[in-house]
Amino acid sequence: MSCSPRLSRRSLLRLSAAVGTAAAAGPLLTACGGSTTQGKAHGLEVTLPSYQPLSNPLKPDLAGTPAGVPEAYFGYPKDPFRAVQKAPLNGQTLSIAEMTFLPPPPARGKNAAWRAIEERLGGKIDWTIVSTDDWATKFNTMVAGDALPDMFLYQQGLGIDNLPAFAAAKCADLSPYLAGDKVKDYPNLANIPQVMWKSCIIGGKLYGLPISRSITGGDGFYRHDLFARAGVSSLDQITDTDAFFRLMKEVTRPRQEVYGIMTSFTTIAAKMFGTPYFWKADHGSGKFTADVETDEFRAAVEFCAKMYKAGVYYPGSPGLTKQKAKYINLFQAGKAAYVYDGMPGYLGPTGHAATMKKIDPAFDVRPFIAPGRSAVSWRDNVLFGTTLVKKAGAEKVKQALAVADWAASPFGSQEYTLIQYGVEGVDFTRDAHGNPVLNDTGTQDIAVPWKFIAAPPQALFDSTSADGVRYVHQALATQIPRAIEDPTVGLYSPTWESRFESLYQLRNDTIGDIVTGRKSMSAWDGMVKQYRARGGDKARGEFESAWAQSKKAAK
Repeated sequence: MSCSPRLSRRSLLRLSAAVGTAAAAGPLLTACGGSTTQGKAHGLEVTLPSYQPLSNPLKPDLAGTPAGVPEAYFGYPKDPFRAVQKAPLNGQTLSIAEMTFLPPPPARGKNAAWRAIEERLGGKIDWTIVSTDDWATKFNTMVAGDALPDMFLYQQGLGIDNLPAFAAAKCADLSPYLAGDKVKDYPNLANIPQVMWKSCIIGGKLYGLPISRSITGGDGFYRHDLFARAGVSSLDQITDTDAFFRLMKEVTRPRQEVYGIMTSFTTIAAKMFGTPYFWKADHGSGKFTADVETDEFRAAVEFCAKMYKAGVYYPGSPGLTKQKAKYINLFQAGKAAYVYDGMPGYLGPTGHAATMKKIDPAFDVRPFIAPGRSAVSWRDNVLFGTTLVKKAGAEKVKQALAVADWAASPFGSQEYTLIQYGVEGVDFTRDAHGNPVLNDTGTQDIAVPWKFIAAPPQALFDSTSADGVRYVHQALATQIPRAIEDPTVGLYSPTWESRFESLYQLRNDTIGDIVTGRKSMSAWDGMVKQYRARGGDKARGEFESAWAQSKKAAK
C-alpha cells in the first residue's frame, strides 16, 4: 500500500496481534489516497458511491469539476443556507476519536460552538481528542484493548499488519448503505466525487468515509516578479528542463543573496521528467516497476545535481529540508525564486501570498506548475484520512453515517459555518464585506475536530485576495487532470507497509548525496540494488499477486 509520505508514516505500529483470528479476510486489498472516476476498483466487485452534486444555492465565482477541481469563492455568504433539514440523532450519543493539531478545546459547557452543533445534531458526541504526537499510541491502545469508539480516524502509517483483516473484524462494511445510488440517502456524502471514495476501500469493501483534500499537494510556489525580470512572464514559456535551468541561472544573484531554489527540488524535477508516483504497472502483464528503477527518476536526480553544481540552490538549502520553518522564512524574506511547500500554505491571512505582500509589496508569489511537455502531477493529497465506523447493528451505523453526512455539509452552509467558525457573535464577527473573522474565543471553540468526521469537497476561499484564489484554481485546473496515481492504491503489501520508512530514507539519503556532489550518479545503481534487496522486490511480488487476485475476482 503506497501513500504520500506526508500522511504520517512517522510512527509504525504493529497491531496484528490485536486483530486476532480475523486474518482470513481474503485478498490483501486496501486503499491509500488514490482515486478513480469509475465505479469499480482494479476490477473488484466494489461499487463506489454514485456522484450526485448538490443543487447548491451558492454560485461559485470559479466553477469546480467532477474530477475534483474545487469551486472557488471570493467572498463568504452573508446568509448561509441550511444543508441538513432533519437532525441526524434522536437523543442518542455517539463516541468518536480523532486526532488534532490544535490545543485542547474548551469543554462542552464552556464551548458555544460545541453546544450549537450538538443541538443541530439532536444528540451528543462523546469525544476522545488526541494530539497528533500521541495519536498512534492512543490508536494502538484502543485496538489492543478492544475499546474502539463508534467512529474513529484512520490514516495510513499506523502500520496495521493486515488492514483488511482488521477492518473485517472490527469495522462496519458501509457498502450496503452507500454503494451506488444508496448514497443518495446521504446527500452531502453523495456530493463527494468518486475520486475521493476509492481511498475508502479496504479488502474489497467500502469501509471508510472520506476526509477530502485537494487531490494533489501542488508543486510549490515561485516569485512571479523574479521570473518576469528574467524574461519569463508565463510558466508556459518554460517548455523543457533546459529552459528551466537557464531561468534558474538567470534569477540567481548571489551578490544580492537571491537564489533560484530554496530547499529540495527533486520531487518537482521528478514530475517534470514524468516519473511515476512510487510505482508503475503494466496493465497487460501486471508487472510492477518501482519509481527508483525508472529512467525518468534517474534523469531527475541528475538534473538536480546539475543545478546544484551551477549554484542555483540557496547555500545549505538541501540540508534545510527538515527545518521547514527556517526555509519558509528565508523564502518569504526574498532569498529565493522558488520554494517547495504544499498548496494549503498559500491562501489565508498567514499564507505565503498575504505574508509576503506585508514583507514587500513587490513580492508576487504564485503557485508553481511543473513545466515541460512530459510533466505530470501526482495524486498525493486526495484525503487527509478516512473515518471508520465500528462494527454494529444497522441502526447504529445509520446514525454514524447521518452524522458524517452532517459534517460533510458544503462550503457556505450553516453547518459548515458552525464547524469552521462557530457561533456568530460569540466565536466570530463579520468584516465590512460580510466575511467571518474568528476571535480568540472562536479559535479555541472550533478546535473540536468536527471537520475530521468527514469533509465536503474542498472549496477555495480567501476574502482578502481574489487574485490568489484565481491562481490556486488555475494551478489545480492544470494539475488535477494530469495527475497520475500510484497503481498500488487498492492493493496491500505487508512488506511495503513495514519497510516503506526505511526504503524511503535510503532513497532520499542517496538523492541528497548525489545532488550535493558528495557521490556520483554511479551511487544510484548501488542504491537501487539495496532498495530491491531490503524489501522492494518482496513488496513488488506482493503487489503483483494482489493485482492478479483482483483481476481474477473480477471474472
